[in-house]
Amino acid sequence: MSKIITSKDLHLYYGEKEALKGIDLAFTKGEITAMIGPSGCGKSTYLRCLNRMNDLIPNVTITGSIVYKEKDIYSPKTDTVELRKQIGMVFQQPNPFPFSIYENIVYGLKLKGEKDKQKLDQVVEESLQAASVWNDVKDKLHQSALSLSGGQQQRVCIARVLAVNPEIILMDEPTSALDPVSTGKIENMLLQLKENYTIIIVTHNMSQASRISDRTAFFLQGELIEFDKTKKIFLDPAKQETEDYISGKFG
Repeated sequence: MSKIITSKDLHLYYGEKEALKGIDLAFTKGEITAMIGPSGCGKSTYLRCLNRMNDLIPNVTITGSIVYKEKDIYSPKTDTVELRKQIGMVFQQPNPFPFSIYENIVYGLKLKGEKDKQKLDQVVEESLQAASVWNDVKDKLHQSALSLSGGQQQRVCIARVLAVNPEIILMDEPTSALDPVSTGKIENMLLQLKENYTIIIVTHNMSQASRISDRTAFFLQGELIEFDKTKKIFLDPAKQETEDYISGKFG
């Protein structure tokens, strides 16, 4: 199985505080990888390293490398706008732009200069279909995306990421603000999407990690404690800390 993105000896400091302590991790193409661990353990910080979202935070120092398409994304030559199209991000709280559903989806394409109405219409339908929300919104594409339910808003945000045709989708607890029914719809959608995309998801929800991921990474206090196939992590972890966390002894 080919590795699509790899970090080597990745350290991140907020000022003097070391938040990531030399993370070596490689993600396999076409899989869902879950990152688990207690609050403040570094998993979201690590996720944001993968498309340089931490660049937006002052006083952050990063050492080590993240290699994607045989290039270190932290090289000064990297075009971060292009990088974030290829490695898209979905956040914990749905964050649609205050425009129509249609304009949310075509936003990235219009930035690239796409004006062909037929092409835009096609991408809107395909992206919303892939995000399992087309049937809910196809008759109200020109209404505000903010008028939708939380679960629908989150799926529109996922469609907005898909519209620019990324290879990797990063998700930071994408269902934590949603009810169980919406969560189930998003999980089913992710299982379909992994045929075409590589998905890396931070989740606090153990059962979600065990249901949808192929591999699981367990973080603790800025370190990667264990990384393996999900079944192995949940049923037969190699490390005592992993077992203690999964069985609810802490976290």
